[in-house]
Amino acid sequence: MTTAVVTVWRAFYFLASLFFILSAQAATRELPDFSRLVAQHGAAVVNISVTRYVQSAGFPSTTSIPATPKEPPQRDFLRHYFDQNTDALEENSLGSGFIVSADGYILTCAHVVENAREILVRLNDRREFSARVVGTDKRSDVALLKIESSSLPVVAIGDANKLQVGEWVLAIGSPFGFDSSATAGIVSAKGRTLPSENYVSFIQTDVPINPGNSGGPLFNLKGEVVGVNSQIYSDTGGFMGLSFAIPIDSAMKIGAQLKNEGKVRRGWLGVSLQEVSRALAGAYGLNNPHGALVTDILPNSPAAKSDLRPGDIVLEYEGKMVNRSVDLAPLVGLTAPGTLARFDIFRRDQGKQTIIIKLGELREEPSERPWRRERSDSQSRFGLTLGDMTPAQRKNFEIDQGAYVTSVDEGPVREAGLRVGDVILEVDGKRVSDASGFFRLLEHMPAKRSVVLRVRRGMTTLFMAFAPTN
Repeated sequence: MTTAVVTVWRAFYFLASLFFILSAQAATRELPDFSRLVAQHGAAVVNISVTRYVQSAGFPSTTSIPATPKEPPQRDFLRHYFDQNTDALEENSLGSGFIVSADGYILTCAHVVENAREILVRLNDRREFSARVVGTDKRSDVALLKIESSSLPVVAIGDANKLQVGEWVLAIGSPFGFDSSATAGIVSAKGRTLPSENYVSFIQTDVPINPGNSGGPLFNLKGEVVGVNSQIYSDTGGFMGLSFAIPIDSAMKIGAQLKNEGKVRRGWLGVSLQEVSRALAGAYGLNNPHGALVTDILPNSPAAKSDLRPGDIVLEYEGKMVNRSVDLAPLVGLTAPGTLARFDIFRRDQGKQTIIIKLGELREEPSERPWRRERSDSQSRFGLTLGDMTPAQRKNFEIDQGAYVTSVDEGPVREAGLRVGDVILEVDGKRVSDASGFFRLLEHMPAKRSVVLRVRRGMTTLFMAFAPTN
């Protein structure tokens, strides 16, 4: 091999090595380093140990994040590594929190300190304090604690609204009692609602969260708290890739009310809502499905005393976009009762309008009442068989009109979502008195035009759209 060839090969090897080194460095730079964040802000995260008044049977409440465990393995884990009798832990639970003011106010989750007889807060420097509960709010799962100290380290508060799906986030807490444990992941989704939480729009992440993390902070890469780790989705009691955090702006507003008033007063509108489907958006003439569709208005509610009507779609609230129906309740709930709130709505055949409504105060929700079903048949048209409401049904359903659905065949009506047992109340805003009245209204509808039905299902009122084929 000539000297020239050797020189070329050496140059090629050098360039290839340099390329791989630079590529590795670039890849390393793309992965975040959380070490500085933990060092700077970990001191403001605390461990919370609670002794409860009442302890339910079964595994001790170290599973402080709500889940649905089947056969928790943590009992053997605790016994093996700590040589503790788990029965002695039956009145204890563990959680996390973070300091929001230098004079000792701490945010955590309400379920962490529920029924607490004694609360012990341990700081990062191992100092321990007895804490008192300033206030709790079960609807949002937020609690505010106070310890007697000063010049404490505090977290920096961020803006959860600026979070992007896919953005890196970090949780610091005490899973299974292991203090100052850091776990990282990304934001999986925003604006999530859970069946038991209508007034919180959760941040969903894939950050590993386990029992004991509950109440701890969720940080962005700037070292700002953007959420309070609250719940996990699990059938084992452990992390399964779905974690939910309360947005920090909501938590701080609730914390401020707990500090100033000892309780939370929420705004109340008094409506039932549903998502705007693509079919409904087309029937309304909207370019894309968005907003919150008002399906029902409670009697004597703030909405009932306003110009808002069933069938209106709320597009904006106080200048904030309402993309989905679940967005509206948290926005209204965080508004002070008595506020004159602005609603930008879309009304079918009338277009956009602005309505001002004076909000009431949210009280305890009424319990649901089961509906009794009775069937009566009439002629079948549009793949639909309807019956007139009997006096007993009208009394039981607390309505004085409507057509009762007794069967639904394959076709556009079933595809729209109509079911047996539904009661059709309106067709395109026109009152349905009985089964014959429903069919008469359909006969006068323009050909190929989508029809919007207002329907009662159980204790819920819904809207659905379909295009009659004949």
